[in-house]
Amino acid sequence: MFGLLDLYKILVFAATAVLDYSDTQGEAAHCTHPAVRREWRKLTSDERAEWIASINCLANLPHDDALTPSVDPSISRIGPVNTSGSYWDDIVYVHMDLNTKIHETGLFLPFHRLYVHAVEKAMKERCGYTGAFPYWDWTIDARDVQNSPIFDPGLTSGLGGWGDPTKDFELQDGGFRALHVAYPVPHILRRNFTLQPFLPFAGVPVFTNTTQYANESFTPERVRALVEETAPGDFVGFQFAMEEPQTLLRSDLAGQCPAASLPGCMPAQPTFSANEPMFFLHHGMVDKIWRAWQTNHRDPSATTNLWAFKGGSVQNITSLEALRDYPNGMAPDLSLDSVIPTDGMFGLRRVTIRDVMDTTGGVLCYVYE
Repeated sequence: MFGLLDLYKILVFAATAVLDYSDTQGEAAHCTHPAVRREWRKLTSDERAEWIASINCLANLPHDDALTPSVDPSISRIGPVNTSGSYWDDIVYVHMDLNTKIHETGLFLPFHRLYVHAVEKAMKERCGYTGAFPYWDWTIDARDVQNSPIFDPGLTSGLGGWGDPTKDFELQDGGFRALHVAYPVPHILRRNFTLQPFLPFAGVPVFTNTTQYANESFTPERVRALVEETAPGDFVGFQFAMEEPQTLLRSDLAGQCPAASLPGCMPAQPTFSANEPMFFLHHGMVDKIWRAWQTNHRDPSATTNLWAFKGGSVQNITSLEALRDYPNGMAPDLSLDSVIPTDGMFGLRRVTIRDVMDTTGGVLCYVYE
């Protein structure tokens, strides 16, 4: 989150993955033959095309009645489930509904790790995807995001460029040019570039630097400092700093509400950001950085960062003082045995935070290249 870091000064394919659920002293089990997640630009054209096709496949599957919103609408501030939407829309709705539970709380990193895993699982089980889930290393693009080659217009293997401002920023090229999404209102996927996504929040107390440029938060130097300089075991401090690069992916890639939105649509919010498939590539990178920190400050006899966790379950960003006191949520506190909410989706058993702390254990079996 922009301008808040000064408050807290710390800066193979998945198809071959096999889990070994043998007991490991009560911690997550280790897997054998983990999938290897690679940066998007290291995939072949065919591998990119398969990933894009699998996302589009999910967007052509019907709504899943298993979706059960769990947050009071007066808190989530979103409309009801659109049952005429797709399975992809259901995936998006989970993120919308749980917004206040999974941002600025202890669930932020564990939930999004599980969320990406759940989407990969759905791609494999429902659409026959055979690859490992890729990620977007945005540090490569930090100095010129708008002109990054990752925004490839290729019709089958490209993510597409920026939307047409004369057509409400809807995509005109790339593999997602026909991706229909249901929230907040039905529209074609939009992509609106802005490096200052928090300008609309000039009057909100916790946004102390609304004019800061988004790419200042995800340079290679900032990420290196985050991993190497955050104190051993300081999960709260790590998460607090890690939420800052989130800002590029607000709404439709930092865009505003679609033109046809009803009154009350909140711009520059993370609620419907999951419409954008690149959101999941982005969270792959967030997860990669968390994994890098988890495996830093370690020796053969210690797991200081791997199992480091602390956080509350209630978001409190009502003031700078509240954020200072509760940088990743206030009581009731979460623990490693707290269940990660999924609103009934993905066919997962009751997955706990403990189950996703290790990417090569619990319900997970992958590493990063």
